[in-house]
Order: sequence, then structure tokens, then C-alpha cells
Amino acid sequence: MADTAGRTVIRTPRRRSVEAAADAFGGSRTGTRHPLVAAAMVLPMAILLTITFGGWDAVVTQASSVAGMLGR
Repeated sequence: MADTAGRTVIRTPRRRSVEAAADAFGGSRTGTRHPLVAAAMVLPMAILLTITFGGWDAVVTQASSVAGMLGR
């Protein structure tokens, strides 16, 4: 329990700096992001990592397993 207070003190200045940076770049954004926007942000990096590390077989295996669980 004694360590909790120390972590709170460390996090407080960072949070303020992050909020200040968000305000500098057009204000802080609240709410949720549309799932298609989130996918468009993540997919290019996921594809790059898949090609770079040769994980295409693992992706196909996982996708087919999920499709099997969904009954398709």
C-alpha cells in the first residue's frame, strides 16, 4: 500500500503534459472511435509486421479457427 502513493505522484505530471499536448494539437478528444477507423489505423502496421516476420501462416490459421467457431 505504501507504493501506491508514490506511483500516483509520478503519473500526475505526465497526465497534465499529455493533456497540454492534446490541447496544443486541437483540443482533447473524448468519446469513442469508430471501429472501421481503428481498423484502418492498425491494419497497415499489422500487414507490415506479418510480411516482415513471416507470420502469414499463423494469421491464416487463427482466422480459420475464428471462422470455425463462428460457424462459417
